[in-house]
Amino acid sequence: MGKTLVEKVFEAHRVDLPYPDTHVLRLDRVFCHEITTPIAITDLMARGKDRVFDPTKIKAVIDHVTPAKDSKTAEQGKILRDWARRHQLKDFFDIGRNGVCHAIFPEKGFVRPGYTIIMGDSHTCTHGAFGAFAAGVGTTDLEVGILKGVCAFKTPKSIKFILNGQLQPGVYAKDLILFIIKELTVNGATNMAIEFTGPVVNAMSMESRMTLCNMAIEAGGTVGICYPDMTTVEYLWNFIKDDFATKEDALNDYSKWISDEDASYEKIYEYDISELEPMVTFGYKPDQVKTIREMTGTKLDQIYIGSCTNGRIEDLRIAANVLKGKKINDYVRAIVSPATPEIYTIALKEGLIEIFQTAGFCVTNPTCGACLGMSNGVLASGEACASTTNRNFNGRMGKGGVVHLMSPASAAASAIEGKIVNSELYKG
Repeated sequence: MGKTLVEKVFEAHRVDLPYPDTHVLRLDRVFCHEITTPIAITDLMARGKDRVFDPTKIKAVIDHVTPAKDSKTAEQGKILRDWARRHQLKDFFDIGRNGVCHAIFPEKGFVRPGYTIIMGDSHTCTHGAFGAFAAGVGTTDLEVGILKGVCAFKTPKSIKFILNGQLQPGVYAKDLILFIIKELTVNGATNMAIEFTGPVVNAMSMESRMTLCNMAIEAGGTVGICYPDMTTVEYLWNFIKDDFATKEDALNDYSKWISDEDASYEKIYEYDISELEPMVTFGYKPDQVKTIREMTGTKLDQIYIGSCTNGRIEDLRIAANVLKGKKINDYVRAIVSPATPEIYTIALKEGLIEIFQTAGFCVTNPTCGACLGMSNGVLASGEACASTTNRNFNGRMGKGGVVHLMSPASAAASAIEGKIVNSELYKG
């Protein structure tokens, strides 16, 4: 019997099997940010275990509320900052050099096929786009990871999506993952790895694959997975070129992480998504999804483009293409947050920032703040936001507010109209 990608990673990283269904894995990376890690740091200090297993494998960033908005968030940043300096972490991204964690860490080349990665953040599943096993964990597991460089996981199970056809113009990875979550429901992939395969995924950029994998958790998945291919190699090449003689050599090595043809799955789903329309959420669950067409005309108060789901340069280019030469509606406010300084710089050089500002957008520094309702775009009670983020939970972006998740193209078009609409890029 063949093995899935996750089974292969587990086999290669297993250091102990204390119970038949529990695997203790060696970690390649432990990612940290200032919301969840300070709790782990403080507890380790109280236990007399203020140590790190390897300062080159722990990567830290202040990203959720930046700059700090009050004394509490300033203190959280200080705890992380002091800890990173105390242990001489090789890679710590402070204010001004920071970016949204699940955008800046892959951008810096910290994620590779076959890696094991944990973080105290549920959207760590994003990094499965590279063919890695990357999972969000709780405080105790994070502490053990920081201290010992290991983490325990149950025996992995996988489901597989074979996505055939091609996305229509104006339809994107965000629309596809919203459709998949609708099909699975919010509990449909609980404690499983979701493999995304087929011609549609093969044609995607790394940015789009990260969008796809980012929201695996919204269906209950532990991680979303894409197979490493030449697109993966091209994205990573500047970071791995000293490790391989050619890109073909790198591809050959990374191909060992592709699932075997005879691997066993809990379930296999196969779709032709050639007729897929732009999608949007309603209500307060990520599986409450309709087509934009069905929600057309829904009033909006705010538009937000950014986050670890859709704040990358590809996303900004798509949104700017819709906005160029146009103005946002007088009755809405709009915010864009490039996910990293590098993305901001590229957008500035390409004239995208000017397009956003001319259209009437507020352009902010990289931050997660609006996504979780902490800063830079919190909603008032009764307000509605068209957002490129990943969660539409009740009160997610502000108490009493409602969030409609959609692609950057749909969000930009909705900003112009002041209500939910399809973008002119959609030709369906």
